[in-house]
Amino acid sequence: QVQLVESGGGLVQPGGSLRLSCAASGSIFSIYNMGWYRQAPGKQRELVAAITSGGSTNYADSVKGRFTISRDNAKNTVYLQMNSLKPEDTAVYYCHANFKFDYWGQGTQVAVSS
Repeated sequence: QVQLVESGGGLVQPGGSLRLSCAASGSIFSIYNMGWYRQAPGKQRELVAAITSGGSTNYADSVKGRFTISRDNAKNTVYLQMNSLKPEDTAVYYCHANFKFDYWGQGTQVAVSS
């Protein structure tokens, strides 16, 4: 079992950047496939970016070229670097881990507004 704690959300102007972090504890982090999801008000939760235990990544089309997911297995942490943020990126961002079961963090709010 793994516990996930996100941090790094906040309010940023359009065009700005934020880096989200997700610290994992309770299990062997390196074996987990990790991802970031987001949920905007009135919308379904959607995959933003994912990284496998082997380091392969994939992104939603809406964030390709702007967001980068990475992981540091020594620090049990996965990151989401978000650049060129747009108002439509406003959402609660959730960290996700998968190894036989799914685990979720509590979420961190990202608001993009002038």
